[in-house]
Amino acid sequence: MRFSELLAALESFPPDGARWLADDPPLDGAAALDKARPGQLSFLERNNPMAAALAHCGASAVLLPVGEESLQRLARQQGMAWAASAEPRLGFAEALDCLYPRQRLTPGRHPRATVAPDARVADSASLAAGVVVGARCHVGEEVVLHPGVVLYDDVWIGQGCELHGNVVVHSHSRLGRNCVVQANAVIGGEGFGFVPTGCGWRKMPQTGHVVLEDGVEVGCCSTVDRPAVGETRLGAGTKIDNLVQIGHGVVTGKGCAFAAQVGIAGGAVLGRGVILAGQVGVGNRVRIGDGVVASSKAGVHADVAPGEVVSGFPVIPNRLWLRASALFARLPELSRSLKRLQQQVERSRQP
Repeated sequence: MRFSELLAALESFPPDGARWLADDPPLDGAAALDKARPGQLSFLERNNPMAAALAHCGASAVLLPVGEESLQRLARQQGMAWAASAEPRLGFAEALDCLYPRQRLTPGRHPRATVAPDARVADSASLAAGVVVGARCHVGEEVVLHPGVVLYDDVWIGQGCELHGNVVVHSHSRLGRNCVVQANAVIGGEGFGFVPTGCGWRKMPQTGHVVLEDGVEVGCCSTVDRPAVGETRLGAGTKIDNLVQIGHGVVTGKGCAFAAQVGIAGGAVLGRGVILAGQVGVGNRVRIGDGVVASSKAGVHADVAPGEVVSGFPVIPNRLWLRASALFARLPELSRSLKRLQQQVERSRQP
């Protein structure tokens, strides 16, 4: 694919945008700026500390931020074709779809797929070896079920979903359109519900269900639990990394993003666009407002107002956390100084 052909396929690059095609090089792949070789595409964002690497980049073409004339001149001097965009990272993501088109299974059922007689499976769906589809399931158009996927009874899988190897979806779970569930994830498993008694723990039956709205993506080995009653619901467009635990009865708004090892306790309610960085923990029944960002390892034990950026354990405003954390290394010195001052005060009080 020639660079000009690739640009024409990118939605985020306007046809009349700034560009220099050089000899319109053919492209057969893509790589990071410091690893790219001839025949590959790379990109550079504004204020990227790797900008100096452009002078030594071996890529044939590069996507640059708009208005960076010095970078454009440097790319031209290097003989690299370039195009400018307000969002070069987005353009690079679109380019990867073009340069590395996804291979999809051929529609149909593998002979070693098992489908209940009363399950409804669209003709355009792809069922690989080892897939099990339970009674009364619905598998929509263009759904892809990779090897080992198990759908319990009464599961609904919407159009265009893709479930990777060994995913398990429990009864009454519903996936909207274009959801992606990565390998070994579990959707709709039992929530962690037990009642303490004098004889030990009494199991609380988990009779609810899980709903993934359109465009939700769930990472490898992540779990979304069903509640005792009602539903666990992930809002449309929410993206979940690997090894994330979503507790029973959790509800999120649209467009949230949870990084690896996030844990959300039962009954928590999250607004739209909430971002939880790696290893963030959210307490039971906590309410988090729209647009909240919690930095890595934060412990959210109380409600957080919309738009807040929080850090620490338990969380405090991020700016306050940064000031406090800057003092951590000095705490021993400050402690010694405080003791000396206390001793001086005590001596001054002596007759």
